[in-house]
Amino acid sequence: MTIRRLPEHVVNRIAAGEVIERPASAVKELVENSLDAGATRVDVHIRDGGKSLTSVVDDGIGMTPDELRLAVERHATSKLPQDDLDHIQTLGFRGEALPSIGSVGRLSITSRTADSDSAWRLDIEGGDIGELSPAPLSKGTRIELRDLFYATPARLKFLRADRTESSQVADAISRLAMARPDVSFTLIDGERTKIKLEAAQGDLLDARLRRLSGVMGKEFVENALPIEAEREGLRLTGYAGLPTLNRGNAQMQFLFVNDRSVKDRLLFGAVRGAYADFLARDRHPLLALFLEIDPAYVDVNVHPAKAEVRFREAGVVRGLIVGALRHALAEAGHRASTTVASAALGAIRPGENSGPALPFGRTYPQTANYPSPGVSERAMAFQSPGVAAAQGLAPTAPPTAEMQPAAEAENFPLGAARAQVHETYIVAQTDDGIVIVDQHAAHERLVYEKMKSALDAEGVRRQGLLIPEVVELEEDAVDRLIARTAEFAELGLVLEGFGPGAVIVREVPSLLGQVDVAGLIRDLADELAELGDSFVLKERLEDVCGTMACHGSVRSGRRLNGEEMNALLRQMEATPHSGQCNHGRPTYVELKLADIERLFGRR
Repeated sequence: MTIRRLPEHVVNRIAAGEVIERPASAVKELVENSLDAGATRVDVHIRDGGKSLTSVVDDGIGMTPDELRLAVERHATSKLPQDDLDHIQTLGFRGEALPSIGSVGRLSITSRTADSDSAWRLDIEGGDIGELSPAPLSKGTRIELRDLFYATPARLKFLRADRTESSQVADAISRLAMARPDVSFTLIDGERTKIKLEAAQGDLLDARLRRLSGVMGKEFVENALPIEAEREGLRLTGYAGLPTLNRGNAQMQFLFVNDRSVKDRLLFGAVRGAYADFLARDRHPLLALFLEIDPAYVDVNVHPAKAEVRFREAGVVRGLIVGALRHALAEAGHRASTTVASAALGAIRPGENSGPALPFGRTYPQTANYPSPGVSERAMAFQSPGVAAAQGLAPTAPPTAEMQPAAEAENFPLGAARAQVHETYIVAQTDDGIVIVDQHAAHERLVYEKMKSALDAEGVRRQGLLIPEVVELEEDAVDRLIARTAEFAELGLVLEGFGPGAVIVREVPSLLGQVDVAGLIRDLADELAELGDSFVLKERLEDVCGTMACHGSVRSGRRLNGEEMNALLRQMEATPHSGQCNHGRPTYVELKLADIERLFGRR
C-alpha cells in the first residue's frame, strides 16, 4: 500500500468533523466570529433544527472583498496578529470555522465594511469556492448555511430530531449571551422566536444579573448570591444559587473563562467541593461564574471545539472558586430559597379531582378528604362549650405561658415558637406570616456546624463512655474502621478492634450528647465502603461529620417545650447555612400572610 497525500477537499472534510459536530457547533463558531468582529447585535435564524438553514446576521466591522476571499482559506485569521498562541484574547483563533463549514454545506457570506460603497458576496459549496459578486447589505456580515452535511451524508444520519438540535442551538447562544450582556441576541426557529435578549446597560454585575434573568429565569435571580473575589491576579465574579435551589443534573451550571464558555472538570469539581456541605451527591446547584485570568496562564488550545482549558496554576483557580462560593454561602446565613414556600403552596393547591365546592368558588383538595365528622364535632365543641359538656368533648386547653413568648420575639427572622406539631415540626409566628421548622433537619445542621468549628479551632472534645460499647460488624467493615482509627480520633471518636468481627467504642464526640453508638458505627462503616480506600478520610470529613451530626441531633418524635423551640430558632438565625440540612433539603418553610390568605380565598 503506497502512502499518498489526501486531496484538499477530503482533508477539509476530515477537519470539519472535528470542529463541526452538529448545527449548534456551526452556530457557535459563527456567533463567536460576530462577537470578535465587535458586533452589538446578533440575529440567528434556523430551520429544521439548523439542518436545512442557519443564518447569522451581525453589525460588526465587516470584511473587504480581499479579506472575504482569504477568510474561507484554511488557517487564515485576523485574530493572531503576532502569531502568539500564549496570549489569545479572542474567542476564535485557528481560522478553521468558515472553511470547515463550507466543506460540508452550502455556505454564503455577504459582508460590508463601514467605509465601503457596497457589500460583497462569496459562495462556497462542498468546499468549492465561487466568485465574488456585489450584494445588498447595509453594514456588517450575513452568513447563510444551507443543507448542512449534505456533502457528508454519514454525519447527517447521526443528527438527532429537529427539536433536540434546536435546543442545542439555543443552549449555545444562551452561553454566549451570558458572557456578553452588552450585545443583543435573537434566535428565531422557523417562525417562532425562541430567544430575544436586549443589550443590558449599567454596571457589569447588574447587567449580567439582568441577562441571567433572561436565560436562567427569574427564580434563579431571586435566589442568587453575588460572587466577587480576587486572588493572585485572578478575578471571579458571577452569581450562585442557594443550596435549597437545586436540580438533579448540572445543566444549569455555567462557567466562563475570559468570557469563553467552558466545560472543564477542574471547575465543576471545585463547584462540587464548595457545595459538598450542603447538597446530596445526586443534587446540583445553579450558578454562573466568570473567571478573568491573564491569557498567558491559561491554554485554550487543547480541544477542537475550545470547550476545555488548562490552567498553569490549577490549585489556585480551584481554591479561588471554592473559597468564593463558601464565603457567599456563609454570608447567606440561614436564608433558604423562595422556591421552598412556592413548592409548599403548590403541594396543597386543589387538584383536578376535588371535593365539594367552597363558598368562594374553590374546592377542597382531594388529599384533604373534606372535613371529617370528627373534625366538625370538635370545631363545634370549641365554639359551643355547652354542647361540648353535653357530649363529653373537652375544648382544647389554652396554650401554656411558655408557648406565648413576648411579642417582640416575632420580630426575629424566624419568629416566635407557637406550637409543636406531631412532635416533629415547630410552628413559629413572624410579624408577617408563619414559619414551619423541621426540628431534626435544623438541629442536624447546627450540630454539624459546631463540629466543623470545633475541629478547625482545637479538635473535637471527647466524652468517655462509662461502659465501652461493643459493636458487631462484618470482618471487612471492621478492617475498614480499624484502618482509620487515627483519623476518627481527630473527630473525637475512639475505637479499637475487638476480635475478628467487632469493634469496641470507648469515647465519642461530646457534641453528640446521647447517641446511638451502634447505629453511628454501622453508618460510618457504610460511608467508608462507599468512599473506598482511594479517598483520604480527612478530605471527606464532611461526609463523616454529617453522619455523626445526624445521630446527635434532636430526633423526630421528641417533645420540646417553648424555651427549647425558641432556643433552636435563635441558634438557626445565628448559624450559617442553617436554611438547609446537610443534604440540601430545607430546614424550614416560610409562608407569608398574603400566601395564607390566598389559600382561604381572601385574596
